[in-house]
Amino acid sequence: MSSINALLSFLPQSAGWLPKWQLFIATVAFFNTIQNFTTLKFTRRVYSKKVAEVTPLQARTFGVWTLLSAAVRFYAAYHIHEKSVYDITLISYLIAFGHITSELLIFGSAGIAFPSLSPLIVSSVSLLWMFSQYEFYVNA
Repeated sequence: MSSINALLSFLPQSAGWLPKWQLFIATVAFFNTIQNFTTLKFTRRVYSKKVAEVTPLQARTFGVWTLLSAAVRFYAAYHIHEKSVYDITLISYLIAFGHITSELLIFGSAGIAFPSLSPLIVSSVSLLWMFSQYEFYVNA
């Protein structure tokens, strides 16, 4: 039982599920970063309508952007009550939402399928959740 308690001590200690969600999303983004540096397979599934435009350089650039987002969200998991951290994390989800929405609706590189819709769902849910919980977490 003490090993479970030791592992739980590494989780964000703030009340509610939002900090744990930030940690989960940061972890997923970290693994997505590795994927972007090692293979084009999954990136091509996201941008399935214009696969030829998915190059190793584009994937690595996207990987670096994803790593930056992961770092911001990881930091937010443990500093959720700091206004500037909360705000920049919100902005990171807004950028992700804008990116995938523009690829779906404007540039036409993403299709209506799970690989493209998952970042749309995560960014939308995160934005709504963070907006609705702003007063709870941020001492404005």
